[in-house]
Amino acid sequence: MFVIHLLQTSNNEDLQILRSGEHNLNSGPDFINAQIRIDGQLWAGNVEIHIRSSDWYLHHHEKDVNYDNVILHVVWENDIDIYRKHNAIIPTLQLKNIVSNKTIDQYQILFSKQLKWINCESLIHSVDKFTLDNWLEVLYFERLEQKSSLIYQLLQNSANDWETVLFRLLAKNFGLKVNGDAFLNLAKSLDFKIIRKEQGKLYRLEALLFGQAGLLQEEIEEPYYNKLKSEYRYLQAKYHLEPIFEGQFHFFRLRPNNFPTIRIAQFAMLYFLHKNLFIKILETNSLDKFYDLFETTTSSFWNRHYNFNSHSVKRLKKTSKPFIDLLLINTIIPIKFIYYKELGKIDEGSIIKIPLLIKSENNNIIKRFENLFTAKENMNLKIKNAFESQAFLQLKTSYCDKQRCLHCAVGNAILKK
Repeated sequence: MFVIHLLQTSNNEDLQILRSGEHNLNSGPDFINAQIRIDGQLWAGNVEIHIRSSDWYLHHHEKDVNYDNVILHVVWENDIDIYRKHNAIIPTLQLKNIVSNKTIDQYQILFSKQLKWINCESLIHSVDKFTLDNWLEVLYFERLEQKSSLIYQLLQNSANDWETVLFRLLAKNFGLKVNGDAFLNLAKSLDFKIIRKEQGKLYRLEALLFGQAGLLQEEIEEPYYNKLKSEYRYLQAKYHLEPIFEGQFHFFRLRPNNFPTIRIAQFAMLYFLHKNLFIKILETNSLDKFYDLFETTTSSFWNRHYNFNSHSVKRLKKTSKPFIDLLLINTIIPIKFIYYKELGKIDEGSIIKIPLLIKSENNNIIKRFENLFTAKENMNLKIKNAFESQAFLQLKTSYCDKQRCLHCAVGNAILKK
């Protein structure tokens, strides 16, 4: 963009930027705690940025004591001199004559108002592989950090009980996108101590979960259903339970294997088979062993049913590998990442290892990114694994959708070309 070590102020003084400072998101100058050298003199203080230098007076900074320690005014156009309170000129860096026309052209292309899926869709293929690969790794861990907010919230609400957090987070992801919030509400409605006490008997776990889900409210002539209903009434009285309100769970437009009834039955079986599940996921470090751990069926009733009041062809309702992949991406890896981070034992290599082995998610965002590259001659980007697909999802949702091109390594690489 420009040669940073050959800068001069508007008064032709040699300027070196030693430390750009910290971006100030509160009131006051744009960057604080910067360090510069002007004609050999070291300065420490704040930096303000404007389009024109006259904006200083337009924004009434001369009346604000927060701007008394500004050591450099960075502007596109220096249309007037700006003075401190004691009539000393504030050093000004004008960018207008030092930013190349090519950079401006690239910027205008990048932010043009044409209808685009992402701003750089006609240029992203030109970014070199080294830059892209390094940026994807940053994005992957950024996405993990983003997922940590819910985990920390669940930890706070459970007195730092990791088994409780895992139970609630797994429940949310058993519900997938459509029923995720309903499943989380279901898990929150039960003290995990009750699950610990009752997980030795499958029908009791099923009664607890179906009952709390509000799915045992009807009158149905089905022995299995009425057994669960009777058991739930006993457990409800024993533990003073209140089911979540009816209608939270959606069946419409879902594949039968994703019906909340099937997912609840599988979830119950998982906790019937595995006590201390959190300890087990900490001890598991291979993809095949994770598949073994989370490959779960249902009780026999569900082999011929997808809901309580209609029959279906006999079929074993087993969690599939793609479904387990989603559990790993959205639950297991994030919770292990946060757990070891809290202990100060984070091993980034182990956190990356499993996603590199999991197949890429197959959704419209991933397909569109692949198409942007394959549309160009001699270019072929194949998003191969979950590590890459998670990074590209983070790129789209946190950068492209929010027009944060100047904060993005891809955007910066395009502007510097």
